[in-house]
Amino acid sequence: MPPGALAQVLCKLPEMKDDNLLVGCDSFADAGVYRVRDDLALVQTLDFFTPVVDDPYAYGQIAAANALSDVYAMGAKPLTVMNIVCFPSRSLGPEVLAEILKGGADKVLEAGALIVGGHSVEDNEPKYGLSVTGTVHPDKLITNSAAKDGDVLVLTKPLGSGLILTAAKAEMAAAGDLLAVEKAMKTLNKDAAEVMAEVGVHAATDITGFGLLGHARELALASGVALEISFGRVPLFSGALRAAGMGLVPAGAYANREYVAEGLANPEAVEERAMDVLCDPQTSGGLLIAVSEEKEKELLAALKGRNVEAASIGRVLNGKAGTITLTP
Repeated sequence: MPPGALAQVLCKLPEMKDDNLLVGCDSFADAGVYRVRDDLALVQTLDFFTPVVDDPYAYGQIAAANALSDVYAMGAKPLTVMNIVCFPSRSLGPEVLAEILKGGADKVLEAGALIVGGHSVEDNEPKYGLSVTGTVHPDKLITNSAAKDGDVLVLTKPLGSGLILTAAKAEMAAAGDLLAVEKAMKTLNKDAAEVMAEVGVHAATDITGFGLLGHARELALASGVALEISFGRVPLFSGALRAAGMGLVPAGAYANREYVAEGLANPEAVEERAMDVLCDPQTSGGLLIAVSEEKEKELLAALKGRNVEAASIGRVLNGKAGTITLTP
């Protein structure tokens, strides 16, 4: 659902208040957080979607990595997981579902979490994902609402997965480009989350359906700051700009552009296909991290030491909340 439409729905729900509810649905946060003890809080999230690749095992891996990402973005560790399955059992055999669930289970085991159950319904189109509960010390919780003026913005994982997947559907994506995207989508944000906790950062969010600019705008609004992002420093998947230039742009990118338009100070600063990439909806994307300038090199070195691809792509500014300035 487009971010603007979602906000219109959430504002009609009754307000939930509790002294132990550290993060609820009244924010732009990646997950809900509830304190159960002074030294322990639960982090809860849920995500599922239709297949983005043809191979059912790979689809299960990607869907699981995507759902787990929200917990990692909060600096937490996943603990227990429940499967969410919608499946057309009359048209697809049980062996297909078994492969999807195996892919998800293998990724959950890699995360060090446990599958404790789930629920399935008959549906005309496959959908799979996870409900995830993680844990974190309340004092070590990382949110998207504490970025500070002068922070450096660091992005893990390249952008452009939505464009490459759209090109693949049109049989216009290079095999190597698609393999690189699949590998990234299967990769957990576990190492990046552990590095964030070790180094100490101010804020973070994961980049998924709202694209880089959509999630960056949420971080800026939640933190009450402005951002500057340099497109030339943003890591891209090979073939992403080519796909954008051919008009192979996922529908979600247009909704994302509409959402961020109000906050863009100078959209004319980058070319059209660059805007398509910046607004491209990602599946199981990387983390956008706000870290102090003093700790930037330490963070990048630690990420590199864990084989996490990352780049500094901009900075946090003292300006109108939610405003994003682009540079080529």
